[in-house]
Amino acid sequence: MSKLNTDILYLIFEELQYDKDTLYSCLLTNKICCEIIIPILWKNPWYQLNSNNKKSLLLNVIISHLSDESKNKLKNQGINFLETTLNQKPLFDYIKFCKHLNLYIIFEIIDNVYNIIKHISMIKKEIIILFINKNIEFTHFYTPQTYNYQIINISEVKHLFSELQFLNCSNTDKNIWFLLKDICQSIKELDLIIEKPKINIGIIKLIESQKNLKKVNFDVVVKRSSETCKILENSLIKHANNIQHFRTTKPPVTKILSSFVNLKILELDNHFYENWNCLEDLSLPLLQNLKASHVPIKALTNFINNTNGYLTKIDIDLVSHNKNDNKRIIQAIYQNCLNLKYLKLTIRSENIKELENLLIRCQHLNRLIIIIDNADYIFNWNKLFKVLTNSSPIKLFMFKFWVENINRSINLDYLKFFFDNWKERPPISFQLSRRLKSVGIDNLIKKYKAEGIIAKYDNFCENENENWNFFR
Repeated sequence: MSKLNTDILYLIFEELQYDKDTLYSCLLTNKICCEIIIPILWKNPWYQLNSNNKKSLLLNVIISHLSDESKNKLKNQGINFLETTLNQKPLFDYIKFCKHLNLYIIFEIIDNVYNIIKHISMIKKEIIILFINKNIEFTHFYTPQTYNYQIINISEVKHLFSELQFLNCSNTDKNIWFLLKDICQSIKELDLIIEKPKINIGIIKLIESQKNLKKVNFDVVVKRSSETCKILENSLIKHANNIQHFRTTKPPVTKILSSFVNLKILELDNHFYENWNCLEDLSLPLLQNLKASHVPIKALTNFINNTNGYLTKIDIDLVSHNKNDNKRIIQAIYQNCLNLKYLKLTIRSENIKELENLLIRCQHLNRLIIIIDNADYIFNWNKLFKVLTNSSPIKLFMFKFWVENINRSINLDYLKFFFDNWKERPPISFQLSRRLKSVGIDNLIKKYKAEGIIAKYDNFCENENENWNFFR
């Protein structure tokens, strides 16, 4: 029974692996919880390191695991400022739980914390040796752009990489990719970072050797890369039947998108502000999730009109457009996406009536993020909240109001009307941009929280990411 309880606890805590605050609070409950949660937290210790203080603390813990031999090597080179950290004995052997070997972040942290040290490469090498000597079978491997192959001789420790599920390819040294293509052939997720116009043949061979590729991030950061992209896209087309999740930062050079007949998730990030005419006649019959940033709204409208009704999530932002284009895309959504559950979209005042049509037709909608465009100078909040009150489907309970760049005010009477008329429905989860300036809003929120109308409230800043888990 005790074993069963431990197994159940592990499954529960594993579901919370991306909610570190909750895991930290549970960590102190008792010894059993602590022993279950520590391996979960340390499976990927690099996740959500959003401050230099957190990075420095993590590095201190890692350094505390160094062997006596490594400590002496560093001391003999005059690296004595590490002495306090080196003498602190950790409560757990944290490193052995780490399944993600992220050289990019390890090197970044060391460069930031110890950027004045002459022997910084030696510190990096000893820390990598520490991870390798734990004999961990890594599931995720991230490489930096500049990578010293001598730090890890893949051929000598190939058993540590044989079970890789995720690989980040941002490195230009072809040797490592030629070695990995023979070691790991069951990669499910591939992060391709195109940072140079010249093709890396090793990466091509690595892609071609895979047998179960499901997710690809095609991140192009150099503009003149058409020939490289063409070769890489052609190698990915060979896996077209398997790929279910594809992200790209540049319109494809080939017909790769149309080859993804089983694609479920498509993410488009228009880094170079190009046209996306390739979307206009594109049909992806099983697509469920569409996320787009900076992508022209006309191309997206045509694309949505070609979908087959499977879309459940649409997330479109960072693209300014006029009221007519706004009207057309809202119409495209409610005419073709009746199973929609999540929507993030700019809504212009003139098209609040079209939003009402969407709310009436998309009865599965439960999360709504409304973006207020900069050009919509006098937004009609009164009309919006009346429509939300009268026409929201019964499942809709999460609202977020996102304001671009310009500070605005919102009349509390409109919010009060909204909350007063929500009393017979499930409690609201509610987010407001900090750019929405309204005196007395905090007291209003407290009042409706106390009455059980608001379950959760957050006042967020668009440039912050600490609230990412609020509205997933």
